[in-house]
Amino acid sequence: MHAHITLDGPAGTLRVSGEGLPSVELVRTAGTPADAHTPIGTRKGELLTLTVDGAPASIRPARGRLLRRSYRVDVRADGVRYRLVPCSYGESRLSRDGRALGLLSSSGDGRVIDEWDEGVEPTPLDLAVGTALAAAFGTGASPWWETLGDIIGELI
Repeated sequence: MHAHITLDGPAGTLRVSGEGLPSVELVRTAGTPADAHTPIGTRKGELLTLTVDGAPASIRPARGRLLRRSYRVDVRADGVRYRLVPCSYGESRLSRDGRALGLLSSSGDGRVIDEWDEGVEPTPLDLAVGTALAAAFGTGASPWWETLGDIIGELI
């Protein structure tokens, strides 16, 4: 299975599709300004609408502050809970219903690289939702101590 990604950050639209995959669409509310740090243009869940194969799904991006965990994104689609959370500078871990599936990386350029854990065969839904989250929000984050150091450096 191969996912095709169409991302337009300034417009706030993302579509993931592919043969055998459910289509995933994430849209930022029209007329809202895009932030420069998030590929889809916002981490405010109330400004985002997510659909999976045309059905509404819930999305809750965390605010993205000091800790890597604060950059997590939670989704509930078709009765399944997904979480994408940074685990290194450039990668984020995708989990389904609390079970780790693999690592995804994306620099926000509309391309996603996936590396599934040994023994994991991702479902089409896993692949489509994981790809959409990585493309929409990017992956990876600095550790808290480095981020804190940067903040202090800016203040000095």
